[in-house]
Parts: sequence; C-alpha cells; structure tokens
Amino acid sequence: MAAEDGRDAGSARDIVARVLSQWQQVRPELDTAPMAVIGRLNRCVALLQQAEEAPLVREGLARPEFDILTTLRREDRAMTPGQIARETFASGAAVTKRLRLLEERGLVGRRTSARDRRVSEVSLSDEGRELIDRLLPDQLAYESELLSGLTDGQRAELSAILAELLVLLEGRLGGLRS
Repeated sequence: MAAEDGRDAGSARDIVARVLSQWQQVRPELDTAPMAVIGRLNRCVALLQQAEEAPLVREGLARPEFDILTTLRREDRAMTPGQIARETFASGAAVTKRLRLLEERGLVGRRTSARDRRVSEVSLSDEGRELIDRLLPDQLAYESELLSGLTDGQRAELSAILAELLVLLEGRLGGLRS
C-alpha cells in the first residue's frame, strides 16, 4: 500500500494517506498517485497560509499585502499595479484593493506615470521600506522555524523538486491567468 498511496515505508501517516486508503477501498481501480502529491501540496499550502501569518499579524498585515511590499522592496523601483499583479500572482482587482489599504496606512505612495497619464506608479514610502527591512528578517526566521523538522538536505531536495514542478505547471497553466 505504501507505494500505491505515495508514501515511503518510513513516512508518518498523514490525512492524505487516510484519504488515499479510503479511495483504495471504494474505488481500487483508480490511480490515486496524483492525489498523493497534489493533495499533500494543497494541505501544506492551507496549513502554511494559517501559520505564516503570525508575525505579520503583529504588524497588521495579511500575507498578500506583505507580498506587495516585499515585491516593491526587492524590485527597488516604482511599479504599476499591473506589474505588481504579475509579480505577486494576484488579480488586478485584488492588487488595487490592497494598494488602497497600504496607501491609507502610509506604506506606499502612488503617482501618475510620466509616460502615460492613465497609469499610476506605486513605490514604497520611507515608512513602508523601514517596515519591510525590520519585518523581513523576523518573517524569514519564523518560516525557517516552520521547516525546522527537515534537514538542510531535505529542504534543498524539496525546493529542487518544487522548482521543477513549478516550471512544469507554469508552462502548462501559466497562460490560463487573465
């Protein structure tokens, strides 16, 4: 059964293993191997989304807002809302809403583009830059702690496999984004 449900013999039994076992009982003819990967990825994402926000909450930020601020910090230039949407893999409407909140907090500023007066450019304010420079090391330490049960080698291997999957999915599904 271990090979059928995507687990190694030494792996701890997780909720996805239970689901796979149930499907094996009711529909043994189905190949549930994709569910072993995608189900676990989805479960990990859900758990990480809950966990990763803890340090951000102290600063009154949600992860998508933090992603916008860190994008502006690492790009180190003014960006259009459309560019930010592409970088953060968010919809234009979601970015617009988040930018309005960040602007109200004084973390970003907008100005009309010199090239096209119909377009606004967004940049970090001094306060936004200070917040990210202060918060990012704490957030990285927190994320490192979340992964502390894995060895450095396991982290590197997982990162490499996920990078390959991401390239594959972006090639197949990347064009589906509007």
